[in-house]
Amino acid sequence: MKAILCKAYGPPETLVLEDIAEPEAGPGEVVVEMKAAALNFFDTLIIENRYQTKPDLPFSPGAEMAGIVSAVGEGVTRVKPGDRVVAYNRFGCCREKVAVKEANVTALPNDVPFALAAGLLVTYGTTLHALRGRGDLKPGETVAVLGASGGVGQAAVEIASLMGARVIACASSEEKLAFARRFGAADTVNYAKEDLKTRLKELTDGAGVDVVYDPVGGDYAEQALRATAWRGRYLVIGFAAGAIPKIPLNLVLLKGCDIRGVFWGAANEREPDQHRKDVEQLLDWVAKGELKPHIHAVYPLAETPRALEELAQRRALGKVIIEP
Repeated sequence: MKAILCKAYGPPETLVLEDIAEPEAGPGEVVVEMKAAALNFFDTLIIENRYQTKPDLPFSPGAEMAGIVSAVGEGVTRVKPGDRVVAYNRFGCCREKVAVKEANVTALPNDVPFALAAGLLVTYGTTLHALRGRGDLKPGETVAVLGASGGVGQAAVEIASLMGARVIACASSEEKLAFARRFGAADTVNYAKEDLKTRLKELTDGAGVDVVYDPVGGDYAEQALRATAWRGRYLVIGFAAGAIPKIPLNLVLLKGCDIRGVFWGAANEREPDQHRKDVEQLLDWVAKGELKPHIHAVYPLAETPRALEELAQRRALGKVIIEP
């Protein structure tokens, strides 16, 4: 079978397309024939050995996929060959067949296309876990979403809106903010031109935002924390800006606010039943047309390096999908 391989750490152009042996389903494992896989920004870091997940070489990028079960191992009871599924695998999905743990597989309804389903798990799964599981978001509250046009940012705009919150989208260009408005943002802040703290305070009549959803980090983190309301929740999603901020803890004391970590991958392993419920909720929203993930582009497997470069250069608006 064909697989995109990282055989030596480096930028996307160092990846290669090769023939490798098909996987076999071990105990508790499911082999899925990939119909669509999705890439995320962290894939650009993994292939350069700059991410907390450090697979042994060689490996394939791609942490999420949708496809058809082709084989099951001993002890597997929830799925069978021929079933449509979505699966999370941390890495390894940019290949024609993938072996995954049964716990990381969820049934896919017939009315949800593979390409839409493949891109739900990481960005939308992270976001639902963040806003509902960690942020305790309630209807009528205000959410500031940083990096609002990126994969997790767009998901946060959509899901927070579905949950009845008022969303303030924050991004670095008018094009990106216009994109966020398409998915439910009520207000916007261009933090390349406006002071983030000041503008968020203005948009909330001085009260501050109830929840900050921050996948960016860097210089904007402290500004956003300073704009939280009393008993606000600041959700640490990631550090797309590259720099891990150092937060003055006196701000947390003075505001009575919380800084809450969101480690979706670890939550999946520790709380698999809740993970499956979250995925089922997302698929139900898509099936009903209430959630409409935006696909930036679809690339054939051989063009995975070009797709990753699109993510690395911050040009992607929405999900980047790979098909065999």
